[in-house]
Amino acid sequence: MSELKQHGCKIALANKILIPGIAARKFPAVDVIYSDGIKSKLPIVFDASGVDASKLAVPEASLAMVNSWSKPYYDAFSESKSVRLYEVSFIDYWLLCLNPIKRLLLQFMRKSSDGAKDALQRHIVYSFGDHYYFRKELKILNLLIGYIFSLDKFGRIRWQGFGLAKQEEYIDE
Repeated sequence: MSELKQHGCKIALANKILIPGIAARKFPAVDVIYSDGIKSKLPIVFDASGVDASKLAVPEASLAMVNSWSKPYYDAFSESKSVRLYEVSFIDYWLLCLNPIKRLLLQFMRKSSDGAKDALQRHIVYSFGDHYYFRKELKILNLLIGYIFSLDKFGRIRWQGFGLAKQEEYIDE
């Protein structure tokens, strides 16, 4: 455990190049809900004139790990209108998935979210329920670390990272 902590919860470094579109696999669909109760499905696929890329941060248990990836991304693309950032929190615990408790949790999250607006379309969403098959498909093996995926406008995974980001792992799209 101390070795994982020493290396930022990494067993390998992230890719340094984007996966070619022809070889990229589709990101599996997942139902999400915004703190205001609006439901959606990710990934959102755009037409050719739409968004260039979406980044999906999957904060399993560590917000610091996700922030280490999303903050540099957010800083680099904060003025872009063609990029979206989704931070998805997966809530598997059955008690929190019960409707009355889920509504209270979403209401609390709505009150605690800041109202900052900028060009980058940053969305914090939640997914409730069992995510075993979703995690299995994405090879999310460790529930204690954060994951980030870069998707193209067709919902294909072009890059992914996990654990604490290191400077040499950042890529520019």
